[in-house]
Amino acid sequence: MDHAHIKRHKALQQVSREHHHGLLLCWKIRMGLSKKVAPERIKTYSDWFYKTYLVPHFEMEELYIFPIIGNDHPWIKKALTDHRRLTRLFTIALPDIKTLVQIEETLEQHIRFEERQLFNHIQHVATTSQLHLLEKHHTHEKFKDNTDDPFWN
Repeated sequence: MDHAHIKRHKALQQVSREHHHGLLLCWKIRMGLSKKVAPERIKTYSDWFYKTYLVPHFEMEELYIFPIIGNDHPWIKKALTDHRRLTRLFTIALPDIKTLVQIEETLEQHIRFEERQLFNHIQHVATTSQLHLLEKHHTHEKFKDNTDDPFWN
């Protein structure tokens, strides 16, 4: 599989930046687990990230990006299944190491799939008006991390 960098259309650049922050969450979970940080501390941060950034991110993708190729497309079906699985993992009440590992692995695989396959395809087939609609409806808020408990340092 070719992972050469493809220049993102302006309409998808902010979404890719959000994916970068999702990959940083995966790294933070890995770092926390490697340092034997209490799962509750990691879960507190991951819950904040999920509610603050992932829920709106998933909603935006589902409303404005996925319809570009349609919910019946196999890659969209996969992305929607990933969203449902991630939502289940993030909303498990009792934090444990196994769940945190599943969150980290599933989220990283999902982001890599969207960046390497799905978004490249969408960028290739989207019309100018579809891309403008995405730009219009996607917020461009700067990421502000929660550093109340930087367990990953």
